[in-house]
Amino acid sequence: MKYVLVTGGVVSGLGKGVTASSIGVVLKACGLRVTSIKIDPYLNVDAGTMSPFEHGEVFVLDDGGEADLDLGNYERFLDVTLTRDNNITTGKIYQSVLQKERIGNYLGKTVQVVPHITDAIKNWIASVSQIPVDGHEGPADICVIELGGTVGDIESMPFIEALRQLSFSVGHDNFCLIHVSLIPVLGVVGEQKTKPTQHSVRELRALGLTPDLLACRSAQPLLQNTKEKLSQFCHVALDNILNIHDVPNIWHVPLLLRNQNAHTAILKQLNSLQRLQLCRNGLTGQRLMTVSQTMSVRIALVGKYVGLTDSYLSVIKALLHACIACSLKPSIDWVAASDLEDATRISAPEAHAAAWGTLRNAACILVPGGFGDRGVEGMVLAANYARENRVPYLGICLGMQISVIEFARHVLKLEGANSEEFEATTPNPVVIFMPEGSRTHMGNTMRLGSRRTFFQTPDCVASKLYYSSAYVDERHRHRYEVNPIFIDKLEAAGLKFVGTDESRKRMEILELSGHPYYVGAQFHPEFKSRPGRPSALFLGNNCNLDQVISNIDQLTETSSCTENLQQNLFEGLLFIV
Repeated sequence: MKYVLVTGGVVSGLGKGVTASSIGVVLKACGLRVTSIKIDPYLNVDAGTMSPFEHGEVFVLDDGGEADLDLGNYERFLDVTLTRDNNITTGKIYQSVLQKERIGNYLGKTVQVVPHITDAIKNWIASVSQIPVDGHEGPADICVIELGGTVGDIESMPFIEALRQLSFSVGHDNFCLIHVSLIPVLGVVGEQKTKPTQHSVRELRALGLTPDLLACRSAQPLLQNTKEKLSQFCHVALDNILNIHDVPNIWHVPLLLRNQNAHTAILKQLNSLQRLQLCRNGLTGQRLMTVSQTMSVRIALVGKYVGLTDSYLSVIKALLHACIACSLKPSIDWVAASDLEDATRISAPEAHAAAWGTLRNAACILVPGGFGDRGVEGMVLAANYARENRVPYLGICLGMQISVIEFARHVLKLEGANSEEFEATTPNPVVIFMPEGSRTHMGNTMRLGSRRTFFQTPDCVASKLYYSSAYVDERHRHRYEVNPIFIDKLEAAGLKFVGTDESRKRMEILELSGHPYYVGAQFHPEFKSRPGRPSALFLGNNCNLDQVISNIDQLTETSSCTENLQQNLFEGLLFIV
C-alpha cells in the first residue's frame, strides 16, 4: 500500500478535503485504485451529535456511519462507497484502546499515548486502507489520508507521531506528504507572503515529517518569484510546489492539479511513474455541458441552518447534479424557515416580507432535514404554499414529516396535529418517536444507513423516477416517523404513501394525488447523488429521463480516453462550471 498524506497549516478551512479528493481524482485517472481516510482529531466518537452550525452537515454512509462532510466529497469525487472506519477520530481511537485495557489485552502494562495510542492509529490506517471501496475485490493501490486541523494543534499530536512512524515503517517510496498552506496578500503591501508557509513547514519538520509537495492556497495564481522563495526556504523542489488558487467551483481543482502535473510529482515520489496513464484529452465534457446551460431554475431551500451553507452541502450538490443533467443552472435561494412565521412578521417585518417574496418567486421548494422545533412552523407554511399553489415540492426526512403535519392540519382538519418531537402532548401525533429509539443516548441511536424501500405501486412518480424498480436502497438518518394509525385517513384524503419498508409499517415515500410534483422521502437521497448519477427524486418528473440518460451517456463517451477514465468520469466531473 502506498500512502498520500494531506496536512494543513497556518489556518483551518483551506480546503484540505477538496484537495485530498482532487488528488484522488487525478490518481484514479492515472489508472490507480484509490481509497480515502479522514482523520478528525476531535474527541467526539463521530460527527453524529455535532451541531450543523459548528461542523457543517453530518454525512451518512451506507453502513450507518455518521461522518465528517469531507467523506461526502470523497464519495462524490471518487465514486466510491466508504465505511464508518474510513473516518478516524480521537474518540474512536481512545475508545478502542480503553476497551482493550478493560479486558486486559495489554497484560498489565501502563497504557500510554506512545506506543499504545499511536500503534492503534497505525493499525487502524493499515486495516482500513485494505478495505475495497470501489466495488472491486482486493485492496486499493493508494490510500489518500487527510489529517484534519492544522499542524501544531495539541489534539493532532498523537496522529502526527503515528503518521511519522508510519512513514518510516513503510519507507520513502510508499509515503508522500502534501502540505496545504496559505499564501496571503496583505492589502497595504500587495505582495504574496511566504512567511506563514515557511513557519508551518518548519513546525511540521520539528514534528518529524517533511513535506514532499506544497499545495499553496491563494486568491490569485502564484508568481514565479513566490514559488522560488518557497522552494528555497521550505526545501521543496520547484516542480513540487502546486498552486490551488481561487476558482469558480471545486470541480476545477482536479484540473488545476492535472495542469500542474501533480500526478507526475506524486507518482515520482512514490516510485510509480510506470503507472502513469493520465489521459490528456481536452475538456470535451466541460464544453458539451457549458454550451447548453443557458436556462436557470430558482429553487427555494427552506431550512433551519441556512446561516451555514455547509449544513446542506450534499443537498446543494444533489441539486447541482440534477440541474446539470437536465441542462439547467441551479439558482438556490436560501430561506430561513423562521422568517416565514407570523412571529417574524411582527418582530422583523422586512425579513418576513423578503422570505415570502423569495418563496413566491421560486419555481420549486425544497425542505431538507433537521432536528428541533425552531423554524418548524415556517416549514409548515412553505409546504402549505407549495401544496395549495401547485408548486413542485420535495421534502427530505423532516421535510416529509412537515408535509404530513401540514396535510393533517389543513386537509384533515386535525386540530393541533404535530410531531411528538415538537409537542409531546399533541392531541394528534401524526409523527411519533420510533419504538426502538433511545431517549437517553443521542449518538448512533437513530435509524441510520442504507435501508430498502419497497414501492407499493408501479404507477407512482417515485417508482418511475427510479426506473420502475420494485425497490430502492437509500440512506437514512432519523428517529421519528409517520404514525401508522393515521395512514388510512391521510391516504383517503389524497396523500399517498407509495414507498414503505418491508413491514409496510414505516412510511418512506409520499406523493400528493393531482399535484404536478409533491414528494416526500423519509430517507436522504442526496447522500448517494453523483455527478454522473443524479438522485432520482431531485430530477423530478418534469425532467425528460431519456434526455438525462442521453446527456450522461454523451458526457461519458466524450471523456472515455481510457477505461479507467471513463469509469471515474475525470473529465465528466469537470463539466460543472
